[in-house]
Amino acid sequence: MVWVPLRSTRTDRRAPLRAPTTRCTTMSVEWLLGWSWSLDGLRDFIATGIQSFRDCDATALAAVACLLLLFVWYCYHVGREQPRTYATVNALMQGAEANGVQNGYVYCHSPECVRCTHHDGLNQKLYHNLQEYAKRYSWSGMGRIHKGIREQGRYLNSRPSIQKPEVFFLPDLPTMPYFSRDAQKHDVELLERNFQTILCEFETLYKAFSNCSLPQGWKMNTTPSGEWFTFYLVNQGMCVPRNCRRCPRTYRLLGSLRTCIGNNVFGNACISVLSPGTVIAEHYGPTNIRIRCHLGLKTPSNCELVVGGEPQCWAEGRCLLFDDSFLHTAFHEGPPEEGPRVVFMVDLWHPNVAAAERQALDFIFAPGR
Repeated sequence: MVWVPLRSTRTDRRAPLRAPTTRCTTMSVEWLLGWSWSLDGLRDFIATGIQSFRDCDATALAAVACLLLLFVWYCYHVGREQPRTYATVNALMQGAEANGVQNGYVYCHSPECVRCTHHDGLNQKLYHNLQEYAKRYSWSGMGRIHKGIREQGRYLNSRPSIQKPEVFFLPDLPTMPYFSRDAQKHDVELLERNFQTILCEFETLYKAFSNCSLPQGWKMNTTPSGEWFTFYLVNQGMCVPRNCRRCPRTYRLLGSLRTCIGNNVFGNACISVLSPGTVIAEHYGPTNIRIRCHLGLKTPSNCELVVGGEPQCWAEGRCLLFDDSFLHTAFHEGPPEEGPRVVFMVDLWHPNVAAAERQALDFIFAPGR
């Protein structure tokens, strides 16, 4: 079936035009109504389009031409730019270890170490990650994170010396050196119920120390005196498979915790051992978005944790919650015969970080991002 143009439409087309603008405006409607899919209709449409283009105002054509030239220039300019290089957050966090400092508390002055040197590219990288997250999901609930990234330099420089997170400060969070057990009640109770399970797996691991000075999987950290060993199951958001296989029940327990930070560089889970006579130098943690939880496994006498100038003692089978963005230290001054101080350490979310913020922070600070 062929759709033939209406006779009245063809007559109107041949009539003199009253004004170029009228012709340009009404052409589409008239010809869409009177058009067919025949070759004659296609020919008439092309002819009318050419005539309409000729009748258009020269000023408008010049404006369109200028816009086209500007667009071509912009595409050329953008194409010539080299992509920006960002230091990944994970590389910035692990720079100290790459330079021979395993705990990040000794100031190495390396430009790669975010904990030791202020890195100008970090805020730019964080803002880039936030924008990418917001495009994929939403800006809803991102007010504090956006504010924190935008004014990060001011926050970190103006913080009182008692609390100075070295990487990222989220504003408007309640600050206190220690938190009550109710802050993360479910996870605290779960850890304490599994105290014996974790202790048994530690004792199996610790037997290896009788055969060599530093068994596989353990790390020795820098301290002013004594020895501090750590056995990581999760290190800066990355699972350590070989270690997890040696502590399978403890590793499975991490999956049952509701507020464990496991998907960004601020999340850690490890067994921490202080030998008698050990002092850990005063230092700040990297952020205030987390609570560090210590479950006491072995707690000799004369062992203390001091956070924000307030001392606390560990207790076997009990959890101690604190904000490690405060200046803190720990020491074991007990007699050698009492053995090491041992805690299971895991990082939990600060209770006042909302669910939407947690999801965004996991995206922004994802390992290797």
